[in-house]
Amino acid sequence: MKITSVETVVVDFYRTNLIFLLLKTDEGLTGVAEATLEGQEHAVRGAVAVVADRVRGKDPLRISETIYELNRDGYWRGGPVTMTALSALEMAMWDVSSRALGVPVHRMLGGQVRDRVRAYANGWFSGARTPEDFAQAAVETVAQGFRGLKWDPFEAADLEVKPADLRRMLEPVAAVREAVGDDVELFIEGHGRFDVPTAIRVARELEQYLPVFFEEPCPPDGIDALVEIRSKSPIAIAAGERWFGRHAFVPALARSAVDFVQPDVTHAGGLMELSFISTLAAAHYVPFAPHNPSGPLSTAATLQLGATLPNFRYLEIMAVDVPWRSAISNEALVLTEDGDVMIPDGIGLGIELDFDAIAEHPYSPHPMRLFDDAVADIRPADARSYFNLTPAAAA
Repeated sequence: MKITSVETVVVDFYRTNLIFLLLKTDEGLTGVAEATLEGQEHAVRGAVAVVADRVRGKDPLRISETIYELNRDGYWRGGPVTMTALSALEMAMWDVSSRALGVPVHRMLGGQVRDRVRAYANGWFSGARTPEDFAQAAVETVAQGFRGLKWDPFEAADLEVKPADLRRMLEPVAAVREAVGDDVELFIEGHGRFDVPTAIRVARELEQYLPVFFEEPCPPDGIDALVEIRSKSPIAIAAGERWFGRHAFVPALARSAVDFVQPDVTHAGGLMELSFISTLAAAHYVPFAPHNPSGPLSTAATLQLGATLPNFRYLEIMAVDVPWRSAISNEALVLTEDGDVMIPDGIGLGIELDFDAIAEHPYSPHPMRLFDDAVADIRPADARSYFNLTPAAAA
């Protein structure tokens, strides 16, 4: 079997554009993967075009060799654009290899250790403004079946925040905790906003709300800062969504900078690299909670890892999404009544794309908005659930 082409298609997804990679072969099999990188769609498509020239004619079943050589031969290594292109290529090769054998990807990665993973919801708060809005949205999301909720309450904060502003920002956290009770897990996102003293102060204020973790409290390139924050934080610290490959995770784990690692399968190197990172984390007894606020193919790949990795702790996933998410693929996720997402058992990654539906939502520019106070508008006003619910959850 030989690779004949590697192409990309793009679909508008409200705050970003999803990039899907298609790896075609001379035997009629096509592998698919996701290469979404917010705000860098044109750059990623260019990087994929360069990779396509390098792999045309190669055997798609020789995954390790191909990815090793592409990394070895790249003079400019790493970074979000290159790593996203390579990650997607690697996932598409796994998809083709599994399709060739007629098995799910997780069967080729060592088989299942579980048939479901605990999920926490992102995006559930879209459009909320007041503490009452957040509390109501939280109650509705828990009623849907979720037992974990994540969000960034810090508006447009940049490095520091005044005490009065922080008290206001934490009012929705207090309202949500009171509305859902202590049995629902809360996860607080920082998006790398704060300097060291501010992050420590914020962590201490968050303690009373019993969050599972405080995510990315400082910019992602500051390992020294993260070590200092974790040493003084009364709550667990999570990071890793903007780290690329094992070389970023080794020093963070060696220096005890994090309590949870959060690599993204579409950026950090693909399925095998995340499996390796999970092993590094396991050696430090650090749980694995990958970043995944993206589309159906990113979710499908992350779920394959959830099936196989013993220290996989949480799946991040959007509670609601654009109305056309259900139209662009055959994604059929099942959310149980106790907040788990079932591991799909389809062939390969289990996703088939509908290109006619994708064409109805062409590329649209979406600049990043983390510092213009639009964090709550992560999904449109007409966003809706795309899950199949188990009977108890549906009730």
